Amino acid sequence: MFQAFIAVVGVFTLIMMSLRANRLFAKERRLPMQWSFSGAVNWTAPRHLALALTPLLATFVLSASVLSTIVFEPRRGQEGFEIPAILLLALVFIGVHALHLRLVNKQLERDES
Repeated sequence: MFQAFIAVVGVFTLIMMSLRANRLFAKERRLPMQWSFSGAVNWTAPRHLALALTPLLATFVLSASVLSTIVFEPRRGQEGFEIPAILLLALVFIGVHALHLRLVNKQLERDES
């Protein structure tokens, strides 16, 4: 059940990151969601949706992953990988969310100048 604790901490971290970013980007109505290779913004989303997307996706993926580690028996040789797998998933979501927020911040700074 430690994997459930890791998932909850991961989702909580994502939510805190989004709340902090919401304060930082409070004056923006829409935030960039995708960039082309040239650096141009392809599409934007309303600020609240843009900041909620990753925590929501992580909640669904981590919940399904934790549930599968609890319900299903691991294959032979894969015992003990439940916690590292959930930890890796949570860290990837946190890293991707941090990257997205950094790119948004850089884009908004570029647009202001």
